[in-house]
Amino acid sequence: MNGPGEGPAAAPPSASAVWILAARPKTLPAAVAPVLVGMGLAAHHGVFDGLPAVAALVGAVLIQIATNLANDYYDYVRGGDTEERVGPTRVTQAGLIEPAAVKRGMWVTLAAALLVGVYLVQVGGWPIVIIGLASLACAVLYTGGPFPLAYHGLGDVFVFVFFGLVAVSGTYYVQGLAWPADAFLAGVGMGALNTAILVANNLRDIETDARAGKRTLAVRLGRRGSRIEYLLLLAVAFAVPGVGWSVWGWPAAVVVAWAAMIAAAAPLRRVLGFANPAELLPALGETARVVALYGILLGGALALG
Repeated sequence: MNGPGEGPAAAPPSASAVWILAARPKTLPAAVAPVLVGMGLAAHHGVFDGLPAVAALVGAVLIQIATNLANDYYDYVRGGDTEERVGPTRVTQAGLIEPAAVKRGMWVTLAAALLVGVYLVQVGGWPIVIIGLASLACAVLYTGGPFPLAYHGLGDVFVFVFFGLVAVSGTYYVQGLAWPADAFLAGVGMGALNTAILVANNLRDIETDARAGKRTLAVRLGRRGSRIEYLLLLAVAFAVPGVGWSVWGWPAAVVVAWAAMIAAAAPLRRVLGFANPAELLPALGETARVVALYGILLGGALALG
């Protein structure tokens, strides 16, 4: 019974709502945007193929969710997530889902991604076997295994490679069965922006990560170095449309992706000017929106131009 003057007790979240929270849907633009760019580039080169493209999109989303679940579980069991952590709710640390259940969810999601990969292997052959297995392994090894990448300053490299170079060029490959140089250029742009999300996240957690022994690149570089990294990543991403237009003959419409620079102003101000880590909380969602806008505009301009 509620006490005098108290409102009704809040109902506990449903199981489905908790699992959606665990999947962290706000991070999914990091997986979707590179695939959209790969689709747009395939259309630009006249090799767009809908079914493999959609399969690549589904596979990318599943791997992102599996990575999120792995981070939730392994950061908790390694002591990286404590009550001192500032940031979105982690379901394991918050006691919303048992650790063993989160781990099972990770493996089930990876199995679903593997099933999608079986189809893509039939389309693309051995290169997709290599890419697929590496992606599945790194989803776990990012925070799990004997040498977790995120704990040794390699998380930024992982994100740049797999959510940039691999995601864009791999999406193109399952449609066009080729590896054009401009697919890797487009991957550089997407990889840089997706890495910027990670930099904002790790910059926010720099103090708690350091105490937990999580030696992210932000911990190694410090606040000043991480701010410079964030700024450089944005600069690289916004240079890509101009290079593609002038060097590889992309349609002039690709410069519409520069409109995302407007959206990038807010998180950039936060990253460069914050004093309290909590001030960086909005920067993650804002940077993710930059990724989504950039991917939609660049991919759409490539396809329609």
